Amino acid sequence: MTHLYLIRHAESILAHTMHIKDLMAEDRLTPEGVKQAERLRDRLAATGEIKADALLSSTLPRARQTAEIVAPALQLPIVPDVDLEEMRPGDWGGMYWDEYVQKHPTPDPERRPFDPIAPGAENWSQFLLRVAVTLYRIADEHEGQTVVLMYHGGIVDGSLVCLMGLSTIIRPPVRFDALLNASITHWERIEQDGAPRWRLHRYNDALHMRYKIS
Repeated sequence: MTHLYLIRHAESILAHTMHIKDLMAEDRLTPEGVKQAERLRDRLAATGEIKADALLSSTLPRARQTAEIVAPALQLPIVPDVDLEEMRPGDWGGMYWDEYVQKHPTPDPERRPFDPIAPGAENWSQFLLRVAVTLYRIADEHEGQTVVLMYHGGIVDGSLVCLMGLSTIIRPPVRFDALLNASITHWERIEQDGAPRWRLHRYNDALHMRYKIS
């Protein structure tokens, strides 16, 4: 059995301002986000509920910073993995993010799933393919282990679509709860009838944000 714990990064500055020129480099945690990551760290240290063999992180600042705060509770080094990045935004032509979204139409993944948000960006289907390939790769590389993945909201949404066998061409009709910052989603991969099967044990678990666990 292989366990993947997907932890979303804590609150980043994009939650409050879209005036960012480079999401891949500038979007770090807010002071509130630092507190959220610390609450998660304290929970994991107190409960010992995740006995992980490896800690992998997206290379984007908001995820990496969250991983750095949480890592002492897991007593593991952080291994960067570029495939855990959020949907890649492409080239905005040197504009700030809020400028770009004002001047360009918002992509419609339900009606036009193959349109990218900008030149060189991933579209919805390309992103989901990357999510599926990445999760299976990590599960294969860490077979029989427990792995913590520090990731982005799109990654866990993609995991629900791909591992549940929903359509990767159009948005599925089912909608999931808004994913909380510093929340935990837990997948287990087992072998059944000679094929891999996935079990979702928990989704969007942010109990540490409601109660201080110590």
